Amino acid sequence: KIVEQLPQGLMYPNEVLKASVCYLYGKLYSSSAAALKLTDHFTNTLCELFLATLENAQTKELQINCMGLLKQLLKFDQFVSVIMNASTFNEDLENTPTLHAQMTLPFLLRKILLSREEFLQIASAQCIAAVLVHFQAKYAPSFILIDIPEFLFENLLCTSEVLIWSIYSCLILMTEERIFFTKCHTVYGIEAVLKSLKYVLQLNNMELQKQGLLLLTEILKRQPSEINLFTSTGIFKAATDVLQEAVSSSILEVAIEASKAMSSFLRKDHLSIPVQYGELEKLLNRMMERCSELSFTSLKRKSSKNLSKKEQNKSISRQGQFLTNVLECFHNACRLALDCKDYHIAHDNAFTAPSSKSTSTLQTFSLYLLKACDNFCIPLVLRYCEWTAVPATLERFFLFLMDMFAVLPNMKETFAVKLASASIIRFAMETKSTLCSVRRNANLNNACSDFLCHLCSIVWDVKSTNEVNSQTEVFDILKKSMIHIEGSVEGFISILLESPNTETEREILRYKQQALLIVACVAYLMEDRFISETDLWWTVQSFLHSLQSSGEKVPLFIIRAILYLLARSQDKCEALNIISVTMICKMLEDVPEVQDVYFHHPQFLKFFFKYPQLMEKYGYLIMKCWIHQEYFNKNESKTIVTKLNPAVQQMSMPITSIFHYCPQAILILLDLMVSGSEDLADKVFLILKAFLDEMDSFETSNLILDKFLQIFQDALVSSDLQGSVYLSIYLSIYLSINSIYLEKRES
Repeated sequence: KIVEQLPQGLMYPNEVLKASVCYLYGKLYSSSAAALKLTDHFTNTLCELFLATLENAQTKELQINCMGLLKQLLKFDQFVSVIMNASTFNEDLENTPTLHAQMTLPFLLRKILLSREEFLQIASAQCIAAVLVHFQAKYAPSFILIDIPEFLFENLLCTSEVLIWSIYSCLILMTEERIFFTKCHTVYGIEAVLKSLKYVLQLNNMELQKQGLLLLTEILKRQPSEINLFTSTGIFKAATDVLQEAVSSSILEVAIEASKAMSSFLRKDHLSIPVQYGELEKLLNRMMERCSELSFTSLKRKSSKNLSKKEQNKSISRQGQFLTNVLECFHNACRLALDCKDYHIAHDNAFTAPSSKSTSTLQTFSLYLLKACDNFCIPLVLRYCEWTAVPATLERFFLFLMDMFAVLPNMKETFAVKLASASIIRFAMETKSTLCSVRRNANLNNACSDFLCHLCSIVWDVKSTNEVNSQTEVFDILKKSMIHIEGSVEGFISILLESPNTETEREILRYKQQALLIVACVAYLMEDRFISETDLWWTVQSFLHSLQSSGEKVPLFIIRAILYLLARSQDKCEALNIISVTMICKMLEDVPEVQDVYFHHPQFLKFFFKYPQLMEKYGYLIMKCWIHQEYFNKNESKTIVTKLNPAVQQMSMPITSIFHYCPQAILILLDLMVSGSEDLADKVFLILKAFLDEMDSFETSNLILDKFLQIFQDALVSSDLQGSVYLSIYLSIYLSINSIYLEKRES
């Protein structure tokens, strides 16, 4: 009965009494149980009367108590709906300002927000946020369409931390509505947000700083691409200044929020013209400096002494989150650079004087990203992964690396070779093994697999100088299978050892095996032995036997990989048996040209002269490939040299070392001289002279002299005017060999 009498107090023309009634209601509705019982009372009796009281309140006490009651009511869904749906005017009732409100709640809160009383502005912002928390999608347009965001932005330029926090909270909720952006409220308010953040970052209030950065992140992330947020270069620079200051915060949690905002900031749509690439570089530099302050190794060493287990895990998690955000920023910076390639006006600085060279161009920014990746990102991630591995971090890392291939296409080969030389293939395969097995972390597996596909196909193309159009085929094989390859090194070996049981399994398995052979081959080309030589030796032979038993044929690039891996593994393993050698010979019969499967490496040359059957059939062609690659591709002099320099001796070593255990190879070399060009004869002479100068065996020199004497005689018999140049070369070579022979005989 007391409750039934309370509404009469709100009708009494005394604001002191009304304030007391509102205070009592506030206490009643602060109890969830009482609020439930009083639902009908509020809906049928109190709602209209209360809104009228709030609208017409004049004294500070009544205003405070009304806002206090409103905040209590807005904690409950049912009251929010009733208040927001309350009629602005009921024609059936007497139009008395003291009994019925003329405004809906959004208009009332806007009116209060425009007051100069800070406590009322805070209460108004908090009430707006309370409504949006319950029914954001339903009621946010009601506030946005009456320009409340504009007044919220204006009130950001204050010094009250509570008011700033309340406004940040309101605006964050409003960013979920597209109309908030299409009405251009963010374009109007972004400068106020930046000024507010600049002030807040000077305070000792971590939560307020994080809230402000969260608002900035949401605006940057959700701003429609067709509406330019930064309408001048001055505002754009102000944004970079604020972000630099925020990411420099000594509080890691604030730096983490700042890095999220930076990630959203790095979009082509946010650029102002002319593009201030220098400011972007400063921003990324400051982020790198802040990240380098994180001491992963010292944390690992000291954590057990200085931190509890819970604190240690929390610290590790924060540092990992920051590193992930940093990589996300670099990834987005790469995407921005790629987007700007098709945006001609963003290539150069339009305000550079005609006689000056601009240092703020897309090209310089792209080079900066490549340098940052090489000198900062890669070492940092590898160091971080020495003591922990976070899937999200590594996913961003591999996406970033893959984008770098496209940022500077003319340098992708150099970049790929450098990456592979740093054992990145081993790192990627270990990542797949530890984090992607049993279908875990699908996004990481996709990123890692795509990176391996691009890296290996590029390096393969760089190293395959004799093979035409193989990069696309190699990439296709890797793309089909790399994502399905997981597990440890032992698992990789078991895949290579496996034989298909059915025709359906055959294609899938063979693609996997071929992909692994390519990856292993590229790794060994770059001295990255993630599979041991012994394991490779037996697994590759097993793969060969499996192909032989089923009568299958493989592409030329797979034959190249097989031969190269066997060649690189041979020194630490037993010799091939006659069956395996015969299989290799049979496989090579289907090769149109030997140079199609040739790799220029001393071990590759040695492999073909280690087995008589291979030497007899392919020694001549392999040696010809070697000499051509070693001498003619290195711009060596093509004239007869009488005195060998150290460089020539060094190039001759792989062939001359073969002569010591395989003298018959000398005869193949001499045959090359007979059937080859003048230039080839010149290079053969250099090799023979290098060998004879260090040779101790009289029998071998005698063998060479006899063979060459026969060659010289044949040349004399068949000579004509066109062959006179060859005769002079042969005579010079013969006299040199004979002189060495006589010296060896006398000694």
